[in-house]
Amino acid sequence: MRQSSRTSRRLAAAAVSLVVAAGAAACAGPQDNDAKDGGAGQGEPKKGGTLSVLNTEPQSDFDPARLYTSGGGNVPSLVFRTLTTRNRADGAAGTKVVPDLATDTGRPNADATEWTYTLKKGLKFEDGTPITSADIKYGIERSFAAELSGGAPYLRDWLIGGADYEGPYKDPKGLDSIVTPDKRTIVFKLNKPEGDFPFVATQTQFAPVPKKKDTGAKYEEHPVSSGPYRVVKNEGDGVHLTLERNPHWSEETDDQRHAYPDRIDVRAGLDAAVINQRLSTSSGADAAAITTDTNLGPAELAQIGGDKELAARVGTGHFGYTNYLAFNPKVKPFDNAKVRQAIAYAINRTSVINAAGGSALAEPATTFLPEQKAFGHTPYDHFPAGKTGNPAKARELLKEAGFDKGLTISLTHSTVQNRETSPEVATAVQEALKKAGITVKLVGLEQNAFNEARWSGKDSPGFYLSRWGADWPSGGPFLAPIFDGRQIVEDGSNFNHALLDDPEVNKEIDEINKLTDLDAAAKRWGALDAKIGEKALDVPLFHPVYKRLYGKDVKNVVISDWTGVLDISQVAVK
Repeated sequence: MRQSSRTSRRLAAAAVSLVVAAGAAACAGPQDNDAKDGGAGQGEPKKGGTLSVLNTEPQSDFDPARLYTSGGGNVPSLVFRTLTTRNRADGAAGTKVVPDLATDTGRPNADATEWTYTLKKGLKFEDGTPITSADIKYGIERSFAAELSGGAPYLRDWLIGGADYEGPYKDPKGLDSIVTPDKRTIVFKLNKPEGDFPFVATQTQFAPVPKKKDTGAKYEEHPVSSGPYRVVKNEGDGVHLTLERNPHWSEETDDQRHAYPDRIDVRAGLDAAVINQRLSTSSGADAAAITTDTNLGPAELAQIGGDKELAARVGTGHFGYTNYLAFNPKVKPFDNAKVRQAIAYAINRTSVINAAGGSALAEPATTFLPEQKAFGHTPYDHFPAGKTGNPAKARELLKEAGFDKGLTISLTHSTVQNRETSPEVATAVQEALKKAGITVKLVGLEQNAFNEARWSGKDSPGFYLSRWGADWPSGGPFLAPIFDGRQIVEDGSNFNHALLDDPEVNKEIDEINKLTDLDAAAKRWGALDAKIGEKALDVPLFHPVYKRLYGKDVKNVVISDWTGVLDISQVAVK
């Protein structure tokens, strides 16, 4: 993500929340084609019925200013439309930015420091009043208010004057860097080039909010809809949401959301095992049910594998996410590049994949960028370990580094059983390095302490498990926060684990940020990833795969590589 240090501090929560949401909001790989149309060739989807959503986590803070989403979110995207949105299509096609409220994805000036949008004609709120550019400007400005914090922080960093603005409740004048010359035009003035601005315009902060209907912190109880559904009930801060059709939404202005069901009932606070059991059984209302946050685990997948009917109701998704081993080169012996290279050669990715749940739930990684064209993925394997590691090569490098008798190191990990940064994966790393003469002592920390340790700019461990997910499918949200030296934070959450401050890397990040040709930018991001990879500052381990069950009467299943999960706006019920 392209952002300053302030943004980096906020991105920690984003990366973790994306895992919860995707397995993220804020998504690569082959799709499960058997999951299309409910997996049963049930004919064309039709309007009508009630769709049930069974989740573990509540849809809290249901205010567009407070939601941290990419592509418009999943459930939020049913109520809030934004200037741009994700293309609602399977696989790689779903990583594209497309117009939503706007007529196009934005028109930049020569250096991408100014972006202009024109609204479509005929846009209306749920009460029938027209949506104007002033409503979008106000919706963005209220996201700067302290009492409505929680949303994506990019505009605070990117907009001229954004860093000091405190929102319309304290400063009714608003931001001069958001200009609305007429009811259908809105212009954004940035303090630096940002070729990825169309991606940011997919976030819910860009949803229109009518100033006269703004109730501040209570707005989430009944936000004014610009999408196909309106909120008729919000109990327990998103524990139970009921959505019904917005009569003033029109497919003529929205070619992305199908809005097949008449009603959507979202219930949260459920146990993951209970959700999967209910979806598996698919009795009563559960036949027309989905989940937007609950994955299948290895044991459940093993049971489903022997049932063709159930297997046909499993959607497979890939989200832009990488799990990796991080080094802090300021800590010995990781200041020695040959030691880092030795560890890279020694890794047994087969055992790591097994620890992560098996090949159905994880795919091996040798690049930091996820294996998607949208991110700019460029294949490389600078320290080829094969499927099971190359301990002989690792020992050779250790000898060159002065550790011919081996060495002892510590690996910090989380104690949470998440199969990503947890004891199972740490143990797999420990066993692989042992064959290369490296004794690994495991240091397990509870999740909060683990995050505090790995995100410390001053006292991060020398060697630890980590992970990263992007807010949108581009190389910038991956490489900039991790490797841009200007984003190193000493007194807060720091994600540049290697404390890399390379002028050439920093300059290239700036140059790519200027590009508005996303394909050209992707190629540059891929080349930069390969160049940084030569430094052995991390060891990519695997990319997660998401497996979700859905009810037997659910059809028109679409899973994009942006989110990696079923797109609720496309679903129909039998």
